[in-house]
Amino acid sequence: MNVNIRKAEKKDMPQVLKLIKELAAFEKEPDAVEVTVADLEKEGFDNKLFSCFVAETETEIVGMALVYFRFSTWKGRNVHLEDLVVSEAYRGKGIGTKLYKRVMQFAKEHQVNRAQWIVLNWNEKAIKMYENSGATFHKDWWVVLMDSEGITKNSED
Repeated sequence: MNVNIRKAEKKDMPQVLKLIKELAAFEKEPDAVEVTVADLEKEGFDNKLFSCFVAETETEIVGMALVYFRFSTWKGRNVHLEDLVVSEAYRGKGIGTKLYKRVMQFAKEHQVNRAQWIVLNWNEKAIKMYENSGATFHKDWWVVLMDSEGITKNSED
């Protein structure tokens, strides 16, 4: 199967959102996606908050990786890989590895000091791929999130 990895275009965002929703279902959070195609188009292409790469067959987009820049007080500029997903019917064919390598190329092109991402502790196939690539796992760090309600509550005087 011929799969092309390329930079996403604005017109790809409906298919990217479909993959985001597929990932949410895979991660057992099927109703968690609040972002819309309009959000992706605005934030990715008008405001340029993220970059996205897609894996495309002759007929459809079957995978995507979404990245953005962060700043670390220890390492400086780095790339955060927000999501990497391959449609279920196309998993196990090396497409995820191709997307991952493209993300690493992007990080190298932009001369960042680190690429960083989060992986669920039960996603064994992804963990194995990352371990095989030489990635370091920080198992003693916790991911901390605050939703919009918590932000409002904690921003009040």
